[in-house]
Amino acid sequence: MNGAEGLIRTLLACGVDTCFTNPGTSEMHFVAALDRVEGMRCVLGLFEGVVTGAADGYGRMKDRPASTLMHLGPGLGNGLANLHNARRAYTPIVNVVGDHAIPHLPYDPPLASDIEGIARSNSRWVKTTKSPQAVGADAAEAVAASMTAPGGSATLILPADVAWTEGGAVAKPLAVRARRKVDEARVRAAAEALRKGAGALVLNGPMLREKALAACGRVAAATGAELLCPTQMNRAERGAGRVNVDRIPYVVESAQKRLAHLRTLVLVNSKMPVNFFAYPGKPAVPMAEGCEVLTLADLEEDGVDAVQRLCEVLSATQAPKVEDLRRPSLPTGAVTLEGIAAVIAALMPENVIVSDESITSGRGLVPATKNTPPHDWLVNPGGSIGFAMPVAVGAAVACPDRKVLCLQSDGSGMYTNQALWTMARESLDITTLVFANRTYEILKGELRNVGAGEPGRKARDMLEIGRPDLDWVSLAKAQGVPGVRVEDLDSLARELGGALREPGPRLVEIRM
Repeated sequence: MNGAEGLIRTLLACGVDTCFTNPGTSEMHFVAALDRVEGMRCVLGLFEGVVTGAADGYGRMKDRPASTLMHLGPGLGNGLANLHNARRAYTPIVNVVGDHAIPHLPYDPPLASDIEGIARSNSRWVKTTKSPQAVGADAAEAVAASMTAPGGSATLILPADVAWTEGGAVAKPLAVRARRKVDEARVRAAAEALRKGAGALVLNGPMLREKALAACGRVAAATGAELLCPTQMNRAERGAGRVNVDRIPYVVESAQKRLAHLRTLVLVNSKMPVNFFAYPGKPAVPMAEGCEVLTLADLEEDGVDAVQRLCEVLSATQAPKVEDLRRPSLPTGAVTLEGIAAVIAALMPENVIVSDESITSGRGLVPATKNTPPHDWLVNPGGSIGFAMPVAVGAAVACPDRKVLCLQSDGSGMYTNQALWTMARESLDITTLVFANRTYEILKGELRNVGAGEPGRKARDMLEIGRPDLDWVSLAKAQGVPGVRVEDLDSLARELGGALREPGPRLVEIRM
């Protein structure tokens, strides 16, 4: 057994049975070992940003890591944007990155680079394995590191000679350290603050799952506290029969208005709200001056247990308020953002997974869909674009019995459109809706917000993506995904409804 085989067998022993890959020469012994070791599903991506985004989507839905396989520093570099998003989502991922054979490195071959340095920016654990005898233990450590709260990427660098040399060893899984319990004093301090009124719980991570939300809903019923989450939460279980959480708006003025009346924010597995960017003359945070911010449970602590204990202190036994099932009527006529949101809300299947990168076109989608059947909603906590289609791939691989709805803006979709090919190759049950406004609409607003003045011809050219217009239907067809273009709400309802009923990948482009 060589080092590559020992690595794969250890990953499988640790529960990592899916690998999103884009290999090169240094990884060929890992590739060859896959034929000798049963149990590892490998999914090829044509760009490393698809590979890392898919691992993010998989990890969010499974609560355990997939592996990636990438080629040297440049391959890892290609995947960094979606590893950044995964880091902000606290997604468990085990990256395997090949390197040159150790004796070859002193010759400084063309692809040599500081892989550890590249990895550290978005990995919570980085290690270069030095021998086939050590690779199993290193792999087990990587898996445990990725799953230790709050979760994140662990990057194991595999030199080619370690992979091909005999002597590989299989290691047993390591225990993952449990989340720390919150001190009782903090629970009582949060209870005291919330009893005063005008308070809110700010939730993220495990607190946006159904069981945790039910406990938070009891706190809200007992104290009048509001339930909020960051603009870019990682995964929310929402819809009819579940406790609703209000997402803090992205736009600074809207966020300030939403939070203006609150005197206390209690953070539970969430960071303090902060504006995405600095703007001249505007504050860095959206809360009103004097708003008290308390941490009930930090990112590594057991927020679920803390809120359950908070319920006990508050004698919060009243059943939480949950959302009723209520769908809008299908609208007709010309395209509007409100109309698109209503069509989506009217058609969303039960238990669907939504991967949302609709950006400016979809700012009304979250409130519009809160009364639809139960579903999961995934958004981009890191803000690096090219997120939705790769994450949809990973979610569909993780949950093959569930439909995935990918909401994709056209500009950001071009960063990782190769994900369509993977959807087709793997016959993944994903319906992709592309919002084709042929512009970087969000940047037009940002140009105004930073006070840069009215754009001239050159500036406008940096904000528009027409001339020529992108043809998403042809792009999808070229990669094996059937597609259709619609230009009004009637045809959107017909085509999107049909795509959601049919298995396999489909694409609908709506011209706006």
